[in-house]
Amino acid sequence: MVKLDTIISLAKRRGFVFQSSEIYGGLNGFWDYGPLGVELLNNYKQAWWREMTYRDNIVGVDAAIIMHPKTWVASGHVAQFSDPMIDNKTSKARYRADNLIEEHIFKLKNKNKTDIANQIEERLSKVEKNEDYYQIIIDFQIPDPVSGTTDWTEVRNFNLMFKTFVGPVEDESGTVFLRPESAQGIFVNFKNVMDSARLKPPFGIAQIGKAFRNEINTKNFLFRTREFEQMEMQYFIKPGTEKEWFEYWKEQRWNWYVNLGMDEKKMRWKLHDKLAHYANYAVDIEFEFPFGFGEIEGIHSRTNFDLNSHQSHSGKKMEYVDTVNQDRYVPYVIETSGGASRGFMAFLINSYNEEKIVEDGKEDTRVVMRFHPKLAPITLAVFPLVNKDGMPEYAHQIYKDMQKFFPTQYDTSGAIGRRYRRQDEIGTPFCVTVDGQTLQDHTVTIRERDSMLQDRIPVSKIREYIFDKIEK
Repeated sequence: MVKLDTIISLAKRRGFVFQSSEIYGGLNGFWDYGPLGVELLNNYKQAWWREMTYRDNIVGVDAAIIMHPKTWVASGHVAQFSDPMIDNKTSKARYRADNLIEEHIFKLKNKNKTDIANQIEERLSKVEKNEDYYQIIIDFQIPDPVSGTTDWTEVRNFNLMFKTFVGPVEDESGTVFLRPESAQGIFVNFKNVMDSARLKPPFGIAQIGKAFRNEINTKNFLFRTREFEQMEMQYFIKPGTEKEWFEYWKEQRWNWYVNLGMDEKKMRWKLHDKLAHYANYAVDIEFEFPFGFGEIEGIHSRTNFDLNSHQSHSGKKMEYVDTVNQDRYVPYVIETSGGASRGFMAFLINSYNEEKIVEDGKEDTRVVMRFHPKLAPITLAVFPLVNKDGMPEYAHQIYKDMQKFFPTQYDTSGAIGRRYRRQDEIGTPFCVTVDGQTLQDHTVTIRERDSMLQDRIPVSKIREYIFDKIEK
């Protein structure tokens, strides 16, 4: 397993991800996507959007980040959206109590202390209140990672919503929140979308958008941040059919990751032992990160909790009425919800490879990012073999032509082997080289990243060759 520090170093060096406001020391929980990172992130989101909305009965929306504050009362976020927080009195460090316990379990397992780890896991699965977290931490003498002490405060609730104000006066009448999830923007628009798009259950509404959570402490690179993007689809169905559709979307979402190159050996299902107040089925797709398995997407049967609650608080009907048989009901919902930044991070880790190669009789190590061609930030790189004899001009024309169809780079710097290595390290699946023969018969060599094998093809066939490979 690649180390997280290796991924973070590559991400900065090659322009995937930078610490936000780095020149001022950075701001914890916030990250900026660089030139390659924004391409990879956009490709990832576009692949999801095509998968979810290029169907007969799923449409998209883009709801506002700031919504009427009653939205969050109806959804339960004002009353219940909090995490258990605990402070160490010696170091003054602050933690989520459940995360502190889970990380201790992970460390114990790495030290082969599985008996103790299993005991803690068993206790953790039965937690019902903050006092239970505190008692686990005290009973098993879980230390502060900073000071090593066990001098803890009590566990208390910490609401995760960012609060701000609308209007010129900062008082309670103007209090609003940055949305902690994007789903509610879909639920409040349920009737608008159903009526305007002339849809009837089963149908879905998809959205990609920013969400904000004032996490107690952020960590593990992009895994837990305070600003992130969610890719969510809410599928509205007739009550009583939720089990069937839950199983359907489980299969659909798992296969999507696999079809984009995710290693199934690094994936697993995690059933929810404790269901949220709105759910009757729930499962997560988890990926094996360097720090252990973590959620990249959840599939939940949310019943009709959200629509019922908004109907109650707003006084507006959230029903579907079948005019043929006069059937009337508030739909149930199957939700698929993934974090764009977590998925981005998972594919960075999944794609990273170091391998020994022999070239010109010398052994070397190449770093190669094996992104699926649909995700790769750069699809094609074009090189002249040497910077003379008309090769740069010919290669540059190919670069300009191919740039119209997919992200393309042009590189003349250094030996051809070094240029290949640079493209391997950013995951470029195809490299075209213009050589002396090109000037005679208008053919080029095209190199495939993973196998490093080369074909010779006509210049006129480059676009077709690449499109065929991408769609396989």
